[in-house]
Amino acid sequence: MALWGGRFTAATQDEVAKYSESISFDQRLYKYDIQGSKAHVAMLAAQGIIPEKSAKAIAAELDNICKRIDKGDFSFSIEMEDIHMHIESALIEKLGAEGARVHSGRSRNDQIALDLRLYLRDQAREVIAMIRTFQKALVDRAAADKDAIMPGFTHLQHAQVVLFAHHLLAYVEMLDRDAARLEDNLKRINVMPLGSGALAGSTLPLDREFVRKKLDFAAVTRNSMDAVADRDFAIEFVSDLAIFAMHVSRLSEDLILWSSQEFDFIELDDAFCTGSSLMPQKKNPDVCELTRGKTARVYGALTALLTLCKGLPLTYNRDLQEDKLAIFDALDTAKAILRVYPPMISSMQIKRQNMKRAASDPALMATDIAEKLVELGVPFRSAHHRVGAFVKYCKEKGVALNQVTLVEMQETIPEATEEFLRLFRPVQSVRKRALKGGTGFAPVSRELRFWQKRLADPQR
Repeated sequence: MALWGGRFTAATQDEVAKYSESISFDQRLYKYDIQGSKAHVAMLAAQGIIPEKSAKAIAAELDNICKRIDKGDFSFSIEMEDIHMHIESALIEKLGAEGARVHSGRSRNDQIALDLRLYLRDQAREVIAMIRTFQKALVDRAAADKDAIMPGFTHLQHAQVVLFAHHLLAYVEMLDRDAARLEDNLKRINVMPLGSGALAGSTLPLDREFVRKKLDFAAVTRNSMDAVADRDFAIEFVSDLAIFAMHVSRLSEDLILWSSQEFDFIELDDAFCTGSSLMPQKKNPDVCELTRGKTARVYGALTALLTLCKGLPLTYNRDLQEDKLAIFDALDTAKAILRVYPPMISSMQIKRQNMKRAASDPALMATDIAEKLVELGVPFRSAHHRVGAFVKYCKEKGVALNQVTLVEMQETIPEATEEFLRLFRPVQSVRKRALKGGTGFAPVSRELRFWQKRLADPQR
């Protein structure tokens, strides 16, 4: 009979036991369940609710159980439903009635809320550290090729000349926001729910502040009903992972395009690509493609959590058992991405000459001509129209923008001088974009130094 089976006259049907178990996935919470139980029994003893001797025996046996699970010397069974019941049953099996004291003043409802917060607190910090490693790989790659020039794109059309390093630093910025969101999420995670009981607290004189300090939480929950029903912190965590995955999916699409024969800007290392089962010449960027697919999987986890919680009345409902499947899958997927991308970025080959050749298309400097006219006092819309007419003229004549004579340019841009004919140099175009946040050599070098310093000490 289950530990909760006192009022039942029949055992749970086998198929129901299989249907309702969660030990197959929540066993990964065992260290946190044990950590929380040790803090709880220490508080119970300090409050005189259980004998000090009992608390010490329970704590010692909890340590033994942890060691057994660590070594793989612990049996899990669906009959015991979840990780809480497994550990409590093992305690009772070893200590008898003394072990049964562990559950005084708590419910599995506030116990799982505690375990999940402890777990996600550690995982959020780990993911943040992994994101910093990813950022460093991008910054190092950008610094190694800080002078490489390439075309920037809007609408996937050649737009203006940019530095390759500037492009990579855009993803460093995105990842920094991802880390910042997780750091902010920690404020909501790091709140201690134990003591809320099933939904109404306890008649026992529990000391929640004692447990809070023992487990290093920043605060205790203020409403017992909200504490056991709340999964906002977990939804926020998975939402942060979904945004992170979206960012990496966008990077992946850039890498896929750049590695194609049409672009040929980079080559990914063989270790991160696969071949075709039919076409022997193929080298496919499968890691990047899989990441686009896995991003959809993380989105699915977020949608599952939102849907799971949207119709639940207060307080705890068994539906919430399913939250862990989505949380764990999203987390495992994000961490898998974070393990593979830094070495892939570090090992990719940059084809600087191909990038520069594509960036040398004089049409990419059309805006430079318009802005030169603005410097001469021409209103921008008038300048835009004149340069547009110039582009049309060159297209009709079948000549490149930098192959016309000054007289020909003056047919559509009467203000043009010999200086205008020298505006079609990609290096000069980049150099002139020296404002903060721009793609110029100077601001990009400053940003590289900023990120190198920042990532050497992420706490800055």
